[in-house]
Amino acid sequence: MEVTTMSQAMQLHAQALKSGAQPHHQNYSKLFTFSALSPSGDLNYARLILDCLPTPNSYYWNTMIRAYCESSDPYQSIFLFLAMHNDQSHGFVPKPDKFTYPFVLKACGRLRDTQLGKQVHCLICKMGFESDKYVCNSLIHMYGKCSDLGCARKVFDNMLERDVVAWTSMIDGLVDNGRAVEAIRLFEEMVECGVEPNDATIVSVLRGCAEAGAFEVGRRAHRIVEEQGIGLMANVSTALIDMYCKCGCIDSAREVFDKVLDKDVCAWTAMIHGLASHGMIKEAIDSFEEMKKSGVMPDEQTMTAVLAACRNAGWVTEAYRYFEEMRKKYGIKPNLQHHGCIVDLYARSGQLDEAEDFIRKMLIRPDAVLWRTVVWACKIHGDNDRAERLIKEMNVYFDDCGSYVLLSNIYASAGKWHDKAICRETMSRQGLVKTPGSSKIEVDGSVHDFTAGDSSHIEAHNIYKKLEEIYERLREEGYKPEISEVLLEVDDDEKATQLLHHSEKLAVAFGLMKMKPGSQIRIVKNLRSCEDCHSFMKLISRVYEREIIVRDRIRFHHFRNGVCSCGDYW
Repeated sequence: MEVTTMSQAMQLHAQALKSGAQPHHQNYSKLFTFSALSPSGDLNYARLILDCLPTPNSYYWNTMIRAYCESSDPYQSIFLFLAMHNDQSHGFVPKPDKFTYPFVLKACGRLRDTQLGKQVHCLICKMGFESDKYVCNSLIHMYGKCSDLGCARKVFDNMLERDVVAWTSMIDGLVDNGRAVEAIRLFEEMVECGVEPNDATIVSVLRGCAEAGAFEVGRRAHRIVEEQGIGLMANVSTALIDMYCKCGCIDSAREVFDKVLDKDVCAWTAMIHGLASHGMIKEAIDSFEEMKKSGVMPDEQTMTAVLAACRNAGWVTEAYRYFEEMRKKYGIKPNLQHHGCIVDLYARSGQLDEAEDFIRKMLIRPDAVLWRTVVWACKIHGDNDRAERLIKEMNVYFDDCGSYVLLSNIYASAGKWHDKAICRETMSRQGLVKTPGSSKIEVDGSVHDFTAGDSSHIEAHNIYKKLEEIYERLREEGYKPEISEVLLEVDDDEKATQLLHHSEKLAVAFGLMKMKPGSQIRIVKNLRSCEDCHSFMKLISRVYEREIIVRDRIRFHHFRNGVCSCGDYW
């Protein structure tokens, strides 16, 4: 009897009880497995079966631990493991084996509990499973999820035999923890070692390429995809689309997208989001309409992409219409990201009353980011009274660095240096550190990372020399630094120097030094572009006759012949 519903499972259970079947009978294991692991199963029913069995073997215990580790309450997996581990004085409880520990480690990873994971690791060594490759792979995965990459790397380096799962787990952990450049290097080492990547490896490294803007490495991964014939897999296709979009190659993304035969919501969403981030708003909305006509219904991420498209174009009316349609037409409950797009639209268009009113009427609790968006807009649009009033209200949200940085900048722009100093002192006392501006650029297949005022690069001296040369040439073309952007109590010359040493300017100087004349320069930065850097890039694109593609935290900027694709709206 094939079991597809809990009703059928319960019938099977009744038959097993009636016939006096023993726990090792296949009917018992069949109904237990369905109850524990099937999406249509019942975890509580599976636990009742386990508790009622007189001598359940390790399969039952391991299956239950696995079910709990994948549930909404992974702690239950730990509790059951402890019961299994501690009750060895009773002959009816099997010992944890090499199949038990991977599920327990997965639970630790989902809980992001490093200390608990390390305790399990100690037990693994004590029980003699530290050399088992499946256990080691699970350890790497667990440490990666817990952001303990040092321990993950130790396990990885100590493995005598690393299979594709071990390499993929390590690459995945690096990408998840913002170390994409290291992940890319490890992938290249993996290929050199002759280990053939699978679809999971490719997806992980493509995520890393997308984050770092490593276009050449991404293309190399694409060639591997084509050679292995895994390009038609949905997860790989979506990762390729996302990578090309985030590396500034929207045409390549479209080529991959067009070849996908059975496009799911993830592929459509990746394409819509890519078009939106590149300022191709009409194309993004047209793709959304085409998606619906094909019978694919949008999800939360799709609607975020659609609202982001409207935000990038300044389409307030259209965005609000889509926002209203989410719940009414598609049954999607708007989340903070969706609300954030509407607030950002109102704020950037100067509709501050509407932005504030929208936040106050939200059905979910707003976070600091939403209020910061309005306060930032007050600064841009010169509404200082509203900014000061909202700042007082925002005190309840002051639990992160971003809020303090904004408050500090508001005080600085108003010339209240004493208040700014107090704000910075509070940040220091609470151990909050401002995220430094950083930019990445890929040159000859290698990714180079710069931070503002960086002097750590091996060619730092030549980069700054090149930057001075660029500065003088642009000044001849009329460039004047936007010194109002520097919110420090220093003289104008020092402000101009501070601006000149922004991370994306260092990256573009390096690109002009190293890349062939006429080649595209692609830069990825972690913050929103400032006005001075935006003007700087526009001038460079005209004076040096280069196309420069900059991806900031909000969108892409394609600089050509002194003009930006964003229309100076970002």
